[in-house]
Amino acid sequence: MQSLFSLSFDALVTSLFICLLLRQAMILLLPDHIAGPGGWLVDTKVRGEQ
Repeated sequence: MQSLFSLSFDALVTSLFICLLLRQAMILLLPDHIAGPGGWLVDTKVRGEQ
């Protein structure tokens, strides 16, 4: 439990930024059926859209 409190704000922001960069890289580099509208890994379809 002590290690949980040793995380700094900078470490949390950095990990969030890296996750967002990886998501964007997957959307740009992977085919649409994997990471695109209706994709099984990253679904970029807007809710309510058909």
